[in-house]
Amino acid sequence: MAGKKVAVALSGGEDSSVAALLLKKEGYEVLGMYMCLSDAPCSQPQLCQAERICHSLDIPFHVVDLRREFERGVIDYFSQEYQRGRTPNPCVACNQHIKFGCLLSQALSLGVQYLATGHYARIKHRDGRYHLFEGIDAAKEQSYFLYTLTQEKLGHILFPLGGYKKTEVRRIAKQEGLPAIGKPSQDICFVSQKNYRDFLKQRFGNAAGDIVDRRGKILGHHQGVAFYTVGQRHGLGVASGRPLYVLEIIPEDNRIILGEGRELYHREIAASNLCWVAGAAPSEPAGITARIRYRAPQAEAVLFPEGDLATVFFSEPQWAVAPGQAVVFYNGEEVLGGGIIENMKS
Repeated sequence: MAGKKVAVALSGGEDSSVAALLLKKEGYEVLGMYMCLSDAPCSQPQLCQAERICHSLDIPFHVVDLRREFERGVIDYFSQEYQRGRTPNPCVACNQHIKFGCLLSQALSLGVQYLATGHYARIKHRDGRYHLFEGIDAAKEQSYFLYTLTQEKLGHILFPLGGYKKTEVRRIAKQEGLPAIGKPSQDICFVSQKNYRDFLKQRFGNAAGDIVDRRGKILGHHQGVAFYTVGQRHGLGVASGRPLYVLEIIPEDNRIILGEGRELYHREIAASNLCWVAGAAPSEPAGITARIRYRAPQAEAVLFPEGDLATVFFSEPQWAVAPGQAVVFYNGEEVLGGGIIENMKS
């Protein structure tokens, strides 16, 4: 790969550092890029760590200030979706607008051909187009977050870790003496508090309302619809002789509806904001598998694309489908595309 230039998005962790190492060993001309997304104190050690990685690998280091873009494209989106009674996935938004939006543009402006990240996913080029596949490590596989990638973007993206298991990556980092360390697990990178509800309370405060059952009977009171999600059981503050779950959130009425777990199963969902990796939707209904959340297993379904919307009929009812989450469509290990869940039917 002599002469091919690649920018690697470095986080300070071992995944991205090993990605940079592997590409350098393949002969790429590598530079490191660190996204400055926050003024939080916890971001400074990561910045320093990314710089140490570049020094260790003897590659140039660039810092890209994307704080304003991240605030608007990810944090505001995350907060506003919860305020609407929905359950957003900020990692999908970040990948679409920040990593493979702003950062990719910045990288290409430096004269490189590719942007690489430490994602556990695979890209293959065949039949004249790019295909996106799951990574081989089922425990780390991240294709769910990448369904918004287009053909144009895939032509400029590398995922060096897609064919590795996490244990192999950790072994390589140790053998090579990379200064990167595994970062502590954190579901939402910009939430430094104990949980996202504390983060939302700082932005919205409390907006008390009623918790009711399907018949409208008041069971209790909540402190704001933004602090609840479909399928939630704990922290409801409602005394009952049987387990109750959040079935529906109605922000316009400032109400939360509770019911039994069996009422959370749905066989049909509608999705909007569709993205297709191939560039276009299937021309006819297609048998697929679909994933309704990151850690959910793929479930057999039939996909009916209908212009800007799609309807998905599952062979088996799915539990706790949440509006605002991403539903991602697969053909085996290949990602076809995905969208945002809007509503469900039993």
